[in-house]
Amino acid sequence: MLVKLPPLILASASPRRAELLRQLKLEFEVVPSNAKEVFDEHLSPLELCQLNAHRKARAVAKKIPDALVLGADTLVFLDHKIFGKPSDIAQARDMLLQLQGRTHQVVTGISLIHLRTYTERIFAESTDVLFRPLTAEQVDEYLAKINPLDKAGAYAIQENGELVVSEISGSFSNVVGLPIEKVESELEGWSEK
Repeated sequence: MLVKLPPLILASASPRRAELLRQLKLEFEVVPSNAKEVFDEHLSPLELCQLNAHRKARAVAKKIPDALVLGADTLVFLDHKIFGKPSDIAQARDMLLQLQGRTHQVVTGISLIHLRTYTERIFAESTDVLFRPLTAEQVDEYLAKINPLDKAGAYAIQENGELVVSEISGSFSNVVGLPIEKVESELEGWSEK
C-alpha cells in the first residue's frame, strides 16, 4: 500500500492489531489509549464498538493532534449479549461453553481521527463465526493451549482456532481484531483528501 498519510498512530496495545497493520507496509507508532471502555445495553453492538473506538482514538489524538490516530474496539456478541475479555479462566470456560455449537458475531469498531484538521471517519465490521459443538473437556483442552484473558470471547481464531471454530462468514482479520481490508480501503480514501 503506497499512500501519503499524516504520521499514523495505532491507539492500541494489541500485538495482533499491530501485526495486521504491518501487513499494509505502513509506518506507524503504537501509543496505547487509556480511555475507559463503555458498556451500554441500549446501544447496538455496532454502535458500542464504534463509540469505544472513538473514545480510544480521541484520547490519543488529543495528545498528538497532527497524527492520524487509529482506534479500534472488538467485541463478541451472542444474541446481543456481550462477551468481552474474561476476568478469569472460569469465566473464559463459561463463555466458550455458551458459544459452542452456535453462530455469534465479532464486531470491530474503527475510528480514524486527524484532530488538527477536525477530520474523523468511524465505521464497523461484523463477521459471523460458527463454533463447533464442544464438550467441557474439549473446552478445557483449548484453554490449556491459549491465554484467553486478553481476548474478547475468550478465544483467538489465529491460535488453534480450528479447535473451536467451524466456519466464518466475513473478514478473518476482523475476528483477529482489525478488519484490515476495510482499514486499507479507508486509508486509501484518506490519502486522497
